[in-house]
Amino acid sequence: MEKEFLLKAEVREHSGSNLARILRKQGRIPAVVYGHKKEPVAISLDAHDFVEGLHHGHRLMDIQIGRKREKTIVKDLQYDYLGKEVIHADLMRVDVREVVKVTVPIELKGIAKGTHEGGIVVEHIDRLEVECKVTDIPETIVVSVKDMEVGAALHAGEIELPEAVKLVSDPEVVLVTCSLVAAAKAAEEVEEEAPAAPEVITEAKEKTETEESK
Repeated sequence: MEKEFLLKAEVREHSGSNLARILRKQGRIPAVVYGHKKEPVAISLDAHDFVEGLHHGHRLMDIQIGRKREKTIVKDLQYDYLGKEVIHADLMRVDVREVVKVTVPIELKGIAKGTHEGGIVVEHIDRLEVECKVTDIPETIVVSVKDMEVGAALHAGEIELPEAVKLVSDPEVVLVTCSLVAAAKAAEEVEEEAPAAPEVITEAKEKTETEESK
């Protein structure tokens, strides 16, 4: 279960790309809280605290707006053109009893046997989509590679998930391979030629009547 993570938010009275840029220069991230048949609320969050929370695996966050406190889950993140800095966040209201779909980072553990035979471990997917209660969202999914030999591959369906966590990603997706250095480099070149897909935290959010400026 995730530990409680609280962020104080400020309501954004106005929207627009110029105002969003000003907020970012002030060290804040524009965001929207929506869901549970309530009106969407445009807010801003302290950029450092929010990103630190993400880096520590928090997807479930308590947001305090004035005296009101709401439990939310991070549903979508938008990054700058370099794909490094978060420039906008979508947060969906949730109930602790709800079952949700969310992507969780993969954490590789161990030294593969194949590395002693000239092999190299290549991570093809760095996160998995899972389904569980909001209180059971794991910070990471640990994947052991110590038994992997040259030519071996681990698929999503082979990974042991925490109790009460169900795999949503395609079980046939290759997560990790152990290949000889030459073969691994060839695979990397193929991946570099393929167009990069934008990161999506989970399924598309609810449509709101008014699009918030990013």
